[in-house]
Amino acid sequence: MTIGPGKYDDLVTPIIASTQARGVVLIVVSGNRGEGFSCQATLEVTLALPAMLRNIADQMEADLPIMRGEAQ
Repeated sequence: MTIGPGKYDDLVTPIIASTQARGVVLIVVSGNRGEGFSCQATLEVTLALPAMLRNIADQMEADLPIMRGEAQ
């Protein structure tokens, strides 16, 4: 669920403040509090996040052959 506080909100709050960003998404893998993510963003940014994250995932998938050392 993306509504409500996340496990790592205490880390996201100072990032938002120090960067004056309209949104921050933190994804933690194997952290000391376990897996989790926290998102603090304006409504406009929150509504745009699904498409933005899909675009990032597409870019990451396109880079997988390079990361694996496979020829293109």
